[in-house]
Amino acid sequence: QVQLVESGGGLVQAGGSLRLSCAVSGRTFSSYVMGWFRQAPGKEREFVAVISQSGGRTYYADSVKGRFTISRDNAKNTVYLQMSRLKPEDTAVYYCAASDYLVIHTTTAKYRYWGQGTQVTVSS
Repeated sequence: QVQLVESGGGLVQAGGSLRLSCAVSGRTFSSYVMGWFRQAPGKEREFVAVISQSGGRTYYADSVKGRFTISRDNAKNTVYLQMSRLKPEDTAVYYCAASDYLVIHTTTAKYRYWGQGTQVTVSS
């Protein structure tokens, strides 16, 4: 069974930075496409960023492009989301997810495994 555990969330002022981490159990981490999603109160879960199995390909939502960076360390079974120039509208619960599809996807339905989420709150 694959388990994902996010960490690194918290309260930060607008313009600040946070780095989220997602530790993944199991020996097949390097075979998964990894994504970050977020869900604000009263809204649907939305795509944030995705990274390919080797880390060679990444893709971002327009709303975070140029501010967020996704990366992974396959030796540590961990995926990261570096968030900079945070805005109040970035406030949400952030989830990491693992997909066993061969190509990157941005839809939640393509991700089989999910973490419990970590709260990010950006104050104005």
